[in-house]
Amino acid sequence: MAKLKDIDNKAAEKGSLLTTIWQFVKFIVVSLLAMIVQFVLLNTLQLIPAIKDLYTVDFSWWVFVYPVAVGGFGYFIVSNVANIVAQIVAFFVNKEKTFNSGANVAVALPIYIVFTVALIAFSAWLNPTLKEVFLNAEWFVNLCEKFAWETETTSKNVATMICSALQFFLYFPVDKILFHKKKED
Repeated sequence: MAKLKDIDNKAAEKGSLLTTIWQFVKFIVVSLLAMIVQFVLLNTLQLIPAIKDLYTVDFSWWVFVYPVAVGGFGYFIVSNVANIVAQIVAFFVNKEKTFNSGANVAVALPIYIVFTVALIAFSAWLNPTLKEVFLNAEWFVNLCEKFAWETETTSKNVATMICSALQFFLYFPVDKILFHKKKED
């Protein structure tokens, strides 16, 4: 961790632009960590028998439509639990390592939670919509067949990747503002 602190200090000496670029690089690494957590959970939670059974139950509430064709209530639970856990990991790692922030968790966390809930709600709507688009796209099904990929799993993972990418580009500026207060040495 001392090497990371040295790089942080050298970037700070070069000015705010280099500091922001260095923070962005660290943010990418943390986002990859969060994405790994999300994909591991996305692909393992569905193996739990109680959740697996929910893949056969249609779920529709407000703007969230998860018919059995895209995974039903089980997919709603799995995709959102995976997303929430990934964002919890990202919050603490970004606060401590990416931005070296001394921001008050009691203030920053509720703001982060509100933003995260809004973003997860958007992703909860977009994810099954994209998954269904991919499942119904002949070019996508053909691509999966060509490479011997399972179409259902591939469409789920591609939809999640797109939602993760959108979240990535929205979280950085929000985190930069939220975690602006530096830790005191």
